[in-house]
Amino acid sequence: MLQFEELRFELLGSKDALINLADAIDLENLKNELKSLEEKMSEEGFWNDIENANKVNKRISALRGKINKYNSLYRLYEDTLTLIELAMEEGDESLYDECKANVESFKSELEIQTLSTLLTGEYDNNNAIITFHAGAGGTEAQDWALMLYRMYNRWCERHGFKTSTLDYLDGDEAGIKSAVMLVEGQNAYGFLKSEMGIHRLVRISPFDASGRRHTSFASVEVIPEIDDDINVEIRPEDIKMDVYRASGAGGQKVNKTSSAVRLTHIPTGIVVACQVERSQHQNREVAMRMLKSKLIEIKERENLEKIEDIKGVQKEIAWGSQIRSYVFMPYTLVKDHRTNYESGNINAVMDGDLDGFINAYLKMQSKGANNNK
Repeated sequence: MLQFEELRFELLGSKDALINLADAIDLENLKNELKSLEEKMSEEGFWNDIENANKVNKRISALRGKINKYNSLYRLYEDTLTLIELAMEEGDESLYDECKANVESFKSELEIQTLSTLLTGEYDNNNAIITFHAGAGGTEAQDWALMLYRMYNRWCERHGFKTSTLDYLDGDEAGIKSAVMLVEGQNAYGFLKSEMGIHRLVRISPFDASGRRHTSFASVEVIPEIDDDINVEIRPEDIKMDVYRASGAGGQKVNKTSSAVRLTHIPTGIVVACQVERSQHQNREVAMRMLKSKLIEIKERENLEKIEDIKGVQKEIAWGSQIRSYVFMPYTLVKDHRTNYESGNINAVMDGDLDGFINAYLKMQSKGANNNK
């Protein structure tokens, strides 16, 4: 039963990290704040101020999410330890695979929750808006953009994030020219912000009859969804609005009238679009939130004093500026050029196994922040 003893020892070795995580998220204070807000909700007249009530309700939901996540992790620890000890007592080797899988699941979730404590940016807790753009190269690049779109959808599924397609522009023959999706869930932006940049693909092209190797590029832009209560001044005369018919994956469930909306912010050249809602008015509201989010994110990232200072510079989607390379041929390898983290299991990566890359980036950022103190 030595194998069970090793599992037990491995699990017990994580106990201190589990306790430290409770301190890092300030679990007791989270519980106290939740109790206080729930009592506030039950007070007479609480719902008279709808705006404040919605803010309190949103905070309660966030607190419950954090507390429940930790409690689930703690239960997994205790249940797995009990199962291992039971298997040892009974001498039941048939439970080994289940115990091993539970230990690996616990350690993986522990690392994710521990890394989430590093997400201290102003918008890290927000939802994320991801925009995909195919680079130069026609069908090959457009197919690559669609592969990335699917990859991030699968990563979101793995982590329980809700996704919705806001805009979707089909490629000429295959793939997509561009797409926008909203990722909803706690710390969505904090985790996904590491994915912003140019992604490079090397493979034998399925669209090349000669079977030659091709290099393709696509860009992934990630911005936080900004709450409506954050005021951003955008002059009406600075916005150009175009309407068009919804199409592609984003338009399958919406009507085919000209309800889709594209907004162009004239001073910066920033373009946003939405086609997911039923009416033109609703799509315009969503597009305006996207525009505000993008302007604020650029302002913060570029350390600008005001929105008006944004010049709308766009990196070329091409060689030399990629953050990550995905090589299918002549060997299989995915390598992040910022952290040097790599994986040889390219199929798993394309199926949404991105945690190693995201975690390596967050650790690198954390070390950089600590070194600058």
